[in-house]
Amino acid sequence: MNRVTDIPKERSLPATPRGQAPGMDVNQLQDLMQSFNATAERLHTTHEALHQQVQTLELELAEANEQLRRSQQLAALGEMAAGIAHEIRNPLGSIQLYAQVLVEDLQAHPESLELCRKIGMAVNGMESIVRDVLQFARDTSIHVEHVTVGSLIDRMLLDAEGLIADQSATIERHSAADDMLVKADVTLMVQAIGNILRNAIESMDESAEDRRVVQLESCMLRRMQVDGDRRESISIRISDRGRGIPEDLVHRLFNPFFTTRPTGTGLGLAIAHRVIDAHEGDITVAPRNGGGSTFEIHIPVVNSGDQSAVRDRVEAE
Repeated sequence: MNRVTDIPKERSLPATPRGQAPGMDVNQLQDLMQSFNATAERLHTTHEALHQQVQTLELELAEANEQLRRSQQLAALGEMAAGIAHEIRNPLGSIQLYAQVLVEDLQAHPESLELCRKIGMAVNGMESIVRDVLQFARDTSIHVEHVTVGSLIDRMLLDAEGLIADQSATIERHSAADDMLVKADVTLMVQAIGNILRNAIESMDESAEDRRVVQLESCMLRRMQVDGDRRESISIRISDRGRGIPEDLVHRLFNPFFTTRPTGTGLGLAIAHRVIDAHEGDITVAPRNGGGSTFEIHIPVVNSGDQSAVRDRVEAE
């Protein structure tokens, strides 16, 4: 007799709702979706922040490279200008000598004597220009020492007392970083800062006396360098209420012999640029809210961890 054995049937699992992962209920799926959305939002925010940071770094690096390019151009112009100045200086000396001889010989002829004096004055003016050119063109070898930012500004203001008084200007000083130490050639750096202050004061010669105010400020900041590193720098800002600088002329501002005024050699800012560049610093200029311009000098600061030790050594000397 044949025996028939019943084969047990396979148990079927409950049907999973469409769109739902096996083994997950609706609440778990909602939690998963919320977690996914939150992660995606964080990734988007991080991406936007990184993109913004990259743009900022690219802009700062471009500015640093532009400063390097300008420094190289000014160095080449300086060499050419030095050669021309030397060639002009020799005949100028001869003209000056001949004019002096004529002055002695023409004592009895007042009209001719006056012409000789005018020749002498013109030669003196040209000699002054040649001196400025040679100063701009010379090799800017610096002899640095540790000095506070405040002492540099104090010496510059002392040298500029006559100019400030003649132009009825007022200096408003903000000294947040005056106690910080930098390595600088004191004579050259005082001259460079003074040239920028002179430019600021002379730009206000047509302003009312109550608007002839120059703000002078020192502060600390971190800036991108050409090598891509961010380093602490001292910022010395000189802000005026003068005529301002047209945007299309800003890129020419530190070129030698460029000036927007009827007098002057146009070498003051170019000399300042070379001096500050020799200190591994730079200068920027921007329009000022309410009119005028702001020049900003950046020079490296002595490492913050070394400030106290260096200060003690300087004071002991």
